[in-house]
Amino acid sequence: MSFNIGLSGMRAASKDLNVTGNNIANAGTAGFKQSRAEFADVYASSVLGTGKNPQGSGVLLANVSQQFNQGNINYTQNALDLAINGNGFFQVSNNGALSYTRAGYFGTDKEGNLVDNFGYHLQGYSVNEAGNIQTGQVSDLKIQTASQEPKATTKVIQGFNLNSTNIAPTDKFEPNDPRTYNASTSTNIYDEQGNAHVMTQYFVKTATDKATPPNDTPNTWTMHVLVDGRNPKDPAGNNAEEVQLKFKPDGSLETMSSDVASGLQYDPVTGLVSLNGWKPAMQDSAGNWSPNGAASGGTLNVTLDIRGSTQYASAFAVNSVSQDGYTTGELAGLEISETGDIFARYTNGQSKVQGQIILANFANVQGLTPVGKTQWVQSFESGEPVRNPPGSGTLGSLQAGALEDSNVEISDQLVNLIVAQRNYQANAKTIETESAITQTIINLR
Repeated sequence: MSFNIGLSGMRAASKDLNVTGNNIANAGTAGFKQSRAEFADVYASSVLGTGKNPQGSGVLLANVSQQFNQGNINYTQNALDLAINGNGFFQVSNNGALSYTRAGYFGTDKEGNLVDNFGYHLQGYSVNEAGNIQTGQVSDLKIQTASQEPKATTKVIQGFNLNSTNIAPTDKFEPNDPRTYNASTSTNIYDEQGNAHVMTQYFVKTATDKATPPNDTPNTWTMHVLVDGRNPKDPAGNNAEEVQLKFKPDGSLETMSSDVASGLQYDPVTGLVSLNGWKPAMQDSAGNWSPNGAASGGTLNVTLDIRGSTQYASAFAVNSVSQDGYTTGELAGLEISETGDIFARYTNGQSKVQGQIILANFANVQGLTPVGKTQWVQSFESGEPVRNPPGSGTLGSLQAGALEDSNVEISDQLVNLIVAQRNYQANAKTIETESAITQTIINLR
């Protein structure tokens, strides 16, 4: 009996050494989770039970459990390296075979698919043609590397302050003569081909017609608009379109008005001004201006929202300006948020959502089956995966440009090696002692 007990102890110590050695070997493996050998004692049983004073029959390896505690986050220089801070696994697909990993070595293949260092496809929510994330539809994630199409400007939003202490110019408005206007500002707008055009606004304090010299008409201004220094509706002409601005005594914008024939039309219902019939233009080698053909139907409409403008006794200033058009853009880089959203940055300053990474979690993560390559697969014991974006529920968040280190603590493993070695030696001593006793019996005469 003692031979078997000693042998079981040596086998257990050997398996403990194997587990510990595997932990040490993977101390530098990103996403690796250390294992622990768990042993149980063995008792022989009979039909009538083991009795009051049973003797043990050795030891057996009950389980090799994985320890899924968090590893350290190590920051790298690769934007597509990903670390999970908290619960969850990346879901990857190898031709439809799903596996789960904490190792965030990701990049792109020649087709733009997000893949790990074994070529397995990272999965998540894709986007539709409108750029909206298709929540619930899990598929392989892919980065669109094609150029971003240009978008024509349809709306400009501005907020500016006109100096209420300004006096009306004495001369008729001329865009090339700064003495004929009080302030000006320029904004880039874009046609359908992505060509940039400079829209310039000139602000002139309105004067009374009969005063000599002219006096100001209180709180009233004229806004003149040119595009590329030309008339927006007629590139051959350089006369500006205009709209009248009326401010309240408290300095806020009260109303606007425009001539029926003007290219600037004020809508009293919405409070917006429309630049109707804009013909994007270009200049030929002879210096002549003509439409450049970058407009469906020959013209474009741009809405000006200047409802946040004011007239206070301070210097002219543009407080805010934005417009929704842009030129063609090339892919410049990728950013991944803590919630898994993948943003593509383009050279035109725009960004676009390319998809959203999901994480999977299990009711019993220790029930997952390790299959190598720092990956696990679902088993009956683990239960079904629950998939959601990072940061939702109990799932952890993502850290881009980082990897999760192995959770192996080398000092602990070295101590385990010593303990396993001593156990092996002690069990070998048990066999040696039993052998000596047996030899003594054989030598009896």
